[in-house]
Parts: sequence; structure tokens; C-alpha cells
Amino acid sequence: MALFESYERRIDKINSVLNSYGIASIEEAEKITKDAGLDVYNQVKVIQPICFENACWAYTVGAAIAIKKGCTRAADAAAAIGEGLQAFCIPGSVADQRKVGLGHGNLGKMLLEEETKCFAFLAGHESFAAAEGAIGIAEKANKVRKDPLRVILNGLGKDAAQIIARINGFTYIETQMDYYTGEVKEVFRKAYSEGLRAKVNCYGANDVTEGVAIMHKEGVDVSITGNSTNPTRFQHPVAGTYKKECMEQGKKYFSVASGGGTGRTLHPDNMAAGPASYGMTDTMGRMHSDAQFAGSSSVPAHVEMMGLIGMGNNPMVGATVAVAVSIEEAAKENRF
Repeated sequence: MALFESYERRIDKINSVLNSYGIASIEEAEKITKDAGLDVYNQVKVIQPICFENACWAYTVGAAIAIKKGCTRAADAAAAIGEGLQAFCIPGSVADQRKVGLGHGNLGKMLLEEETKCFAFLAGHESFAAAEGAIGIAEKANKVRKDPLRVILNGLGKDAAQIIARINGFTYIETQMDYYTGEVKEVFRKAYSEGLRAKVNCYGANDVTEGVAIMHKEGVDVSITGNSTNPTRFQHPVAGTYKKECMEQGKKYFSVASGGGTGRTLHPDNMAAGPASYGMTDTMGRMHSDAQFAGSSSVPAHVEMMGLIGMGNNPMVGATVAVAVSIEEAAKENRF
């Protein structure tokens, strides 16, 4: 029986990549990770329980590659994990053409490097995808960083932000925008837990102007946009405007656009071939992004449609960081 979705379309490419590292098969890759004391399959499942089987196996392959390469730093392991994710991209697909697997690995690497101080999930708060990604990062990244990575959620709607914060144990921060001075002020703060999750600041904005001001307030270095509810009203305009203002100020800002490809909301050509698709959300992502992912920020099936794996792009960020950190911890304990 096939181990995961679209097995026949993926396995030759996967085996080719594995063989280049002296790994005979997926089963041997799994043994390499287990011998190092890792349970990659369940690590991934915990972050997004509705992910597909191929997501769990893709991270298993990526972790085995990292171990074979002798990665002892989480940042280096993340980049190697990206090679495993890329191996799972179906040849000729949107994800394959955009090198989305490698992009995820490099994003994870960036979040584990000390130069990155603040990472933002920009979302319409349409789902828990951003929260799932934030949880994966908050609970793992700072185990291997000298300076803690600050993680924020910045979305449309204050009520939605407070609900997300309360359910997930984040810290809700209510802001008030002074449109006369252009300044945003914090008017209320409440932590909904006492653990690591409370370190995640969750903001709700009334509009793009306030969303951009929140980005400046937190000094965001890297962000990823969601691509579901309100992509044209909030997350893409916020990322694009913030990028322009950062360039004017000489500040480095790396923008990742999650989403795009076929079948997305607001696509005038959502029946067209994937790589040729230039719908509205896809186009807006291309306008501001340094790296563009493929498929939904939240829905596993849509990312699978793009040819990558069945896991939302936002939870995938959390999974990359979590697995990479576990590899560094295994290396410190001389488990490989």
C-alpha cells in the first residue's frame, strides 16, 4: 500500500534525492531519524492535526537528509529539511517551479538565525493556520537562539484577534490608531496563559494603516501573508506598504507570500493551468514578496493541489522550525 498521497508521482524524485545522500529508501530515512531519537511523524501531526500523510513523510525525509549532512545547528537543519520538502514536489507543478520546498527550508533557517528579531504572521484571522504556525515556533525556536525570536500575529479585526489569543494562550494587544499623528498606541494587553505561548503577541487592526503601524511598532523583520479571508483588504496591502516604507528607511524586511496558484478565491482564471495562473491574490503576492509559496496558508488540500504536500503554509513554518530544533538537540546529545 502507498505510504502517502500521490506516491507514484513523487517516489522516483524522492528516491533520487535520498540516493544522492546515500539513503536507500524512505524506510531507511525513517530509521535514521528514529535512531537519533526523533519522532518526526508525530511532531508534524501535533502542529496541524489535519495534515496529510505526505507532510509527515516529507519532514521525515528532510530530517534524515539533515542528519546525513551532519547538521548540528537548527538553522542549517532547516535548510536541509527544505531539500526534503522540495523532493516531494510533483515534477512540473506550481510548487516545483517556484522551488517552494527550498523556500520553506530557507525561511525556517532565517527564523533560527540571530539576525531575525521579529517574525509576523499577517492574516485575515480566517482560520487557526497562523496560530498553528506560531505555536510551533514559540515552543521551539527559542530553545536554540541566544536572543528570543519575537512572534506576532497581525490580522484584521480586534474581536477576532482576541478570540484567537484566548483560545491559543497568546497575549492579546489592543491598539488604537491616531490617524492625525500617524501613531499607534497600545490601550489594552492581556496574556491568556503563563507559558511560552504568552510570548506570542496577537494584534487586531481596523484597517491597513493600523496594520502597517503595528508592523513598525514591533519592528518586523520577516513576515508571511495568509491568503484566505480579506487578502486584498488587509494582508497583501499591509506587507506591500510596510515593504515600501522599510526600503525608504533603509531597513531590511523579508516578505513571504503564502498562497497563490490555481483555485484561490478571487482568481479570474481559477480553471486555468497552475503555473500559468495569475489571479488577484496570486498577483498581489508577486508584487511584494521576496519568496512566494503556493497554495493556502491554512488548507492542506490546497497546498497538495499545488504539488507540494498536504499541510497549510503557515503550520509548515512551525513544523520546519520544530523539526530543525529537535535535530540540533539530538546533535548536542550525540545521538547522531
